[in-house]
Amino acid sequence: MGIANSPMVSRLKTLIDLLHASGDIALATHSTAVVGFPYVTEVAYATDEHHRPVLLISRLAEHTQNLLTDSRASLLVARSLGEGEIARTSLVGNVVEIEPSPMLVARYLRFHPEAEHFLQLGDFRFFRIDPLRIRVVGGFAQAGWLDGKQLIDAPHITLENEAHLIESAQVSLPGGIELLGVDAYGVDYRTGDTRKRAVFKVGPVLADAAHAALHRVLDHL
Repeated sequence: MGIANSPMVSRLKTLIDLLHASGDIALATHSTAVVGFPYVTEVAYATDEHHRPVLLISRLAEHTQNLLTDSRASLLVARSLGEGEIARTSLVGNVVEIEPSPMLVARYLRFHPEAEHFLQLGDFRFFRIDPLRIRVVGGFAQAGWLDGKQLIDAPHITLENEAHLIESAQVSLPGGIELLGVDAYGVDYRTGDTRKRAVFKVGPVLADAAHAALHRVLDHL
């Protein structure tokens, strides 16, 4: 079996596709109010340059208080495939507070412009999961574990390169299209009120090939 079709590569691609899907994420933390039990809630997120979920959450929230006591947590992203099948991934690791770079803040706000208001409140902070193990279910009988390092080591484009790509694409951007993010695997964009994703058909690309791959996508939007 060739590497391009190996279960490990396919599982990683499924994982990244799910992490870049629109929607919120389920966050399970260790409850401090009901000790010994998990506490699950739903939060908004965006990914960083290594495809890791980044959260902007209030330090006053129940789930944040749980994380400040015990950083061990799990995040779930799921997407319906139709006919009763659900693709999903659970990231198990430590969710820790981070000091984001201005470019990471800008990336988050492209996906969640309403969060600009939260940043003015003073008690909202950025957190990120550092995954140890990741369970990926691509559909019926398509399940397996990945090491968290495999996500971090996956092909990626730096935030600086992403910013340059988005800036350079503005002159040729189709009307009504807003670019949200460009990563090694595809393009996230918004048209009207709908968030969409276009995957690079050539597979993951690095910065030197991302410009051509991005414009091929834009030419077909």
